Amino acid sequence: MKRDLDLVRKILLAIEAMVNGRVDCDIEIPGFTKDQIGYHVFLMGQAGLLKVVDITDLDSKSPQAAPIHLTWAGHEFLDASKDEGLWSKAKSKVIKPAGGVAFDVLLEWLKAEVKQRIGL
Repeated sequence: MKRDLDLVRKILLAIEAMVNGRVDCDIEIPGFTKDQIGYHVFLMGQAGLLKVVDITDLDSKSPQAAPIHLTWAGHEFLDASKDEGLWSKAKSKVIKPAGGVAFDVLLEWLKAEVKQRIGL
């Protein structure tokens, strides 16, 4: 399964919108399966964007994790990517031309764009 940075962002936004900051229900993202979401949550735990619990078992089609809450790094990525216009620009200028991109490269590009927008 390929990593989908759009799905990563959507998962982070869904968790951020939860009232108490803790995930207390299944995350559903239209257009994505439970396996796709679980795999991306697993990857996001590895990347330090989320605190997760590994729920992979022998019947799992891919590694799976359940999210607990956002980490500082998860909030940082959301702060840099929350603006829809900026996210669209990132997808067209950074992600699509490269056919995928290292997460750190994307985050640095987003931070540079935010700095430019606020005059730093």
